[in-house]
Amino acid sequence: IQELTQAGHRALALGEGQEAVRCFRKALLISRATASSQLHRACAFNLGAAYVESGKPKKGLEFLLQSSAGEGEEHSKDLVFNIRAAEEGLQDFPKALEYFGQAVGHSPAGRRAVTCVQLGCCYLGMQDPARAARCFLEAAQTYSEASSPEATAVALSRASGSMLQSQRFKEAEIAKVLARCRSLCQSIPDPALRGKLYHDVGLGYCQLRIFSLAAESFEQALTLCAGQQDGCREAALLQNLGAAHNALSSFGTALGWHQRAVALHGALGNRKAQGQCFGNLAFACSQLGKHEDAAENYLHALQAFRDSGDVQGQWQACEGLGAACFHLGDPQKAIRHYKEAL
Repeated sequence: IQELTQAGHRALALGEGQEAVRCFRKALLISRATASSQLHRACAFNLGAAYVESGKPKKGLEFLLQSSAGEGEEHSKDLVFNIRAAEEGLQDFPKALEYFGQAVGHSPAGRRAVTCVQLGCCYLGMQDPARAARCFLEAAQTYSEASSPEATAVALSRASGSMLQSQRFKEAEIAKVLARCRSLCQSIPDPALRGKLYHDVGLGYCQLRIFSLAAESFEQALTLCAGQQDGCREAALLQNLGAAHNALSSFGTALGWHQRAVALHGALGNRKAQGQCFGNLAFACSQLGKHEDAAENYLHALQAFRDSGDVQGQWQACEGLGAACFHLGDPQKAIRHYKEAL
């Protein structure tokens, strides 16, 4: 049960919701063969929170409420009420979470941190990222006091993502959380998790428009995931690196990242993403005065967007083509492409 629970939490940290549900469901099944009702409730809580975060709040509430069964007659009445509310569209789901939140303060430190994380997951499932962020921050503080850098970093990563999503936090607050998470990454032994955290930190810095730190974080993540069987993450990192260097006006450096991203997305069959990379490459070429190369890459981008049915991408590629043709001294072609964009 302990191994499955750890695997479930790791899957949630890596964004693999279905794998987390699978692990927590198996742990719950095993717990039913034990004599510990407390262990069974903990497993039910984990599974319920994972379901909620995976977009199945009704299913999640079923297990969350199971985790409180046997806590007293007064609570049992509340559970019946909340189950009925769930069947009517989860209108009273926040009340159920309030109950779990009240229990956090009476739990041992280790369990309190885990519960805070799971509450954060539930609030994300409810589309309430501000509350989720506060739960993740409280979990991070508890994990930090327990000298658990891996769990602290994961909680901080989730907190920063929720803070950015909520738009209720100051940029300086978010940057401080990202910096703390990034500093902890060095002490995480698992390269897959460390790479995922660096990637998420880089995305956070991009949203804050701190592109120098974003590029550094993406490069650190790339060294940890390059050559893995699943090339999707590597392709995304290459694409993000190129985009970050475009934003930094480091167009010469960006070219190499764009070209590698184009090749890897092509090998993976990700035509839409490949089109985005062709567009980024074309933009870098245009900024370097390589207008012929820009036009060629915009053409490649246009075809990729047509193949993937991305209308907005087609419009952007046509607009870029128009600008490239104008710089090449061919106003007729430029007008044609601008009209196509319209």
